[in-house]
Amino acid sequence: MIKHLVFGTALMLCTSVSAQTMISKYRPGQTAEGAVYFLPKTALRISVLVEKTTYTPGELSQYAKKYLSLQDVSEDDDISHRVLSLGLTSFALADTTKCFAVKLNAKSNATNMVIGDDGILQAINALPATTTQPKAFVPSKRKELINPKTLLNADILSAGSTAKMAELVAQEIYDIRESKSLLTKGQADFMPKDGEQLRLMLQQLDEQDEALTSMFKGTTRKDTIEHILTYCPVPGKDKEVLFRLSKRRGVIDSDDLSGAPYYICIENLNTVPSEAEVNAKNKKKKEEEDGIYVNVPSKIRVTILKATKPMGSFELHAAQYGHKELLGGDLFNKKFTTHLILNPTTGAVQKLDAEQPK
Repeated sequence: MIKHLVFGTALMLCTSVSAQTMISKYRPGQTAEGAVYFLPKTALRISVLVEKTTYTPGELSQYAKKYLSLQDVSEDDDISHRVLSLGLTSFALADTTKCFAVKLNAKSNATNMVIGDDGILQAINALPATTTQPKAFVPSKRKELINPKTLLNADILSAGSTAKMAELVAQEIYDIRESKSLLTKGQADFMPKDGEQLRLMLQQLDEQDEALTSMFKGTTRKDTIEHILTYCPVPGKDKEVLFRLSKRRGVIDSDDLSGAPYYICIENLNTVPSEAEVNAKNKKKKEEEDGIYVNVPSKIRVTILKATKPMGSFELHAAQYGHKELLGGDLFNKKFTTHLILNPTTGAVQKLDAEQPK
């Protein structure tokens, strides 16, 4: 009785659009007499892949130029971030400015209304369209270096000074490189029996060379991190800061001035008339008798900029840049069964067909 009364009150207070469809600010859902539903607005899910580079100097870095002729080897830790790529997908949010009440009667067959948990109308007399979630980013497995300490012989470990250790480690590196050269030329004292064994021996020597050399030139580790940002475009707001990138801290809030700004720009491509244009054209038109509201979205272009440099551009349909449209009540009379499926991110008609009863 309470549920019935609340819905009846909602219908009386709504602004009447037709005998069956009325604007409502009430909580969506179904009752015995009808339903209240939202149409969606289109929001953006932006994936930002950021590469974090961490440099750790080697303990013998001060001797890198003297013993290995390595130039510009830093003795200080360093962290930096850079944007690798951008991705964009869309999803739906309930548009509270597009809330409608539908009072069903015996002459209508629009009784099987599928309304999501968020109150958005998904389908009538049909199963809703399926949606797929974007795949989460999975970083590739990183190659782990050999710990150079495990390659140091007794003479190196017992060196009386860092300078002496650097000299002995450098000599070990040159010995390894000479062994690789002899193997490659086929002049080593103990040559492998086949090509696969040669490949494995050279790979092992390369890994030892890289590990010991890291004691001079340091190590550089690269990690790729995915940041997910959500943004809901608003007509009239063409450009604003989406996020900022700090060299040391990576992605930070848009209002943190310590990072370089990345802007999001929205351009309405005006593929359909706007809501204001439709209302102005139809202001003298007689109201429809009944029906179901759907969205007619316009296409937009989303561009993400670093200063003035475009980093990515995407085109998609967005419900809030088009207008709504009333599907006439004749589509849902008892003469035939109408199947309506709405696009899950725009609320536009994705499939509409009717079948006459046998």
